Amino acid sequence: MIKTINGMKINYEQKGSGELVVLLHGWGSNIKLFANLIDLLSVKYTVIAMDMPGFGESDEPPSAWCVDDYVDFVADFLRETAAPKEVTLLGHSFGGRVIIKLHSRKDLPFRIVKTILVDSAGILPPKSNKKSLRTRYYKIGKAVLSTGIARKIAPDALENFRKKMGSADYAAASPLMRQVLVKVVNEDLEPLLPNIKCPTLLVWGVNDTATPLSDGEKMEKLIPDAGLVKLENAGHYSFLEQQYIFNRVMCSFMKIDEKEITR
Repeated sequence: MIKTINGMKINYEQKGSGELVVLLHGWGSNIKLFANLIDLLSVKYTVIAMDMPGFGESDEPPSAWCVDDYVDFVADFLRETAAPKEVTLLGHSFGGRVIIKLHSRKDLPFRIVKTILVDSAGILPPKSNKKSLRTRYYKIGKAVLSTGIARKIAPDALENFRKKMGSADYAAASPLMRQVLVKVVNEDLEPLLPNIKCPTLLVWGVNDTATPLSDGEKMEKLIPDAGLVKLENAGHYSFLEQQYIFNRVMCSFMKIDEKEITR
């Protein structure tokens, strides 16, 4: 389905009936990876999953958004689509980052009753000496290649340098979404974790290298009512890599009778 929110065409899926569960995908992802979860949860709940602006089949945002802009978008989308009084939020990776900030908003038009963070982003990794040197080299290179003379002599040099120095996510993103990525990954949300007051399920792949297990362990300590489930032989997409076990964990937390799934 397509819905226009704040001038942007947003692709989303809605399935089931009952209390509302909202799924927020990770960076560079889309709602297609949530197909299993949508089917699982819609047995008991109304499930909404949207391609957030800049991802999947949705329009890009009008400018280089930060995390707060995505928080505003989610609130506006839900207000116009479902107008819920209560909602359960599930976020993977970048989606978890948005959810963490949602909990710090005092003017939300709905109450968050449960939270599920799957291999969530939000905690800044400690900088190693090697990474510090790389960052310094990047800043120097960017400053040199941004000069008028450099742009005139080699107009593509700066963009090629950014691709070389950036992550795979950065290289795959459009010019606008690269600006968004730089903004969101440099924001440390660790101080906001104690603001998550509702029952919270943390699910982590033990072999996750994008958002390591230590992030999940730190979140478990800082979120007042949180429990961490570690999935062996799974990485950053633990909900896909260990789908059977993940589904059983979800059924337990969301009080879904597993017999209903096989119908």
